[in-house]
Order: sequence, then structure tokens, then C-alpha cells
Amino acid sequence: MLYAVFMSSALPPFPKHQEPIDQPQLLDVGSGADEPCLRADAARNRARLLEAAGRLVAEHGAAGVTMEAVAEAASVGKGTVFRRFGDRTGLLMALLDHSAKKLQADFLGGPPPLGPGAPPVERLRAFGVAALRRSAEQLDLQLAAQPEAARRLAHPSLRALVTHVTILLRQIVPDADCDLLAQALMGYLDPALIHHLTKQCGMPLERLEAGWIDLVSRATCTEPSH
Repeated sequence: MLYAVFMSSALPPFPKHQEPIDQPQLLDVGSGADEPCLRADAARNRARLLEAAGRLVAEHGAAGVTMEAVAEAASVGKGTVFRRFGDRTGLLMALLDHSAKKLQADFLGGPPPLGPGAPPVERLRAFGVAALRRSAEQLDLQLAAQPEAARRLAHPSLRALVTHVTILLRQIVPDADCDLLAQALMGYLDPALIHHLTKQCGMPLERLEAGWIDLVSRATCTEPSH
């Protein structure tokens, strides 16, 4: 993604203070904001629909997942699928919830260096590698599930990842504009870019992982890991 930068003779002052960000909590990204607590029967129906959608992904790829196909596979009316997930993008995003929660659990409470206990720069390096591998494993689904930018950037799972990166950056380079730097680093982990580099440019995933390590070192002015 390219961002236009308009330079002027009067640059805005560098931010001297950044609002604190609390340590992120594990988000329940599997439920929409309008349904914080599903009834037991509704939760079972939702799990049944996701199970059917998962089978379709395994058999036909993300392209084979339509609201109609999921309804047929789960033996329910199409309206039930729309009421539960809103649209196809919402359904596909729900399929990604499990791995999103797993990644969050790993960096919030898992073993170091991804989890607590390692120096923040090591945790940041480990986070990018974990995110790259997660995307590579489910790239087809991640690409199909990407909504328009406003909806994607506001999604709780992505906000949790950005918050985590921002917190680590504030420990490593507290005098930087860590909010914007976190967004820049997250751009490297965009599934569309990963697809372009690995599938269209033929780059091995190991090169992208090494590139992330190098990027973190350069962005934070720290020594690269060996």
C-alpha cells in the first residue's frame, strides 16, 4: 500500500507526549459488537455454521465458501447464515478468529520470546515471524476475508495486534512516534503483500522473516539478532 506524503516548509511538530496504551487483553474477536453474549443454542448454531464453512474451505478453498453453500452444508436456511455473520466477509473473518485468538494468547501469555519474559525487541522480532507464518498457512482465506480498508483497520483482532506492537515500540524507542511506527511495521505483515512477494515474486517465506528482523533492527536502531 502506498501512502502519499505531502511535504511543506512548515512541518508539524514532533509529538512530545503519547497517550498511554494499557496492556491489551485477549479479545473475543469471534463475536460481533452487537452480540456480546450468545445464548447457548445460538452459540451451537454458530459453531455448526463455522464447522460447515471450515469443511468447504478444506475441500474447495476460500472461493468455495458462499452463504448459500454454507447454508446447504449446515442444513439451514440462507437467512440464518446472513443473520449470524452479516455477509460473506463477516463469515470468512469469523473463520480466522481461532488463529487470531491463538496468536493473541501466545504474545500475551505464552512462552518467550513471543510471550512475556524476553526483551521487547526480541518479542517484536518473534511477533513478526509468528504473524508471517500464520498468514502463510492461511493466505487464501486471509485474502478472501479482507474487507474494505475502514472495516479491516477497525476490526478488534487487528487493533489488538497494532496495540501490542505499539506497546513494544514504546519500550524500545520511547522518543519515537510509536503509533505511526507501529502502523508502518504492520504494513509489512499485510496478507496482500505477503501473497505478492511469495506467490507472484517467488520469494521464500524465510526471506520475508529475515526481512522483518532486519526491518525491526533498522526501525529501532538495535543490533540485529544472530
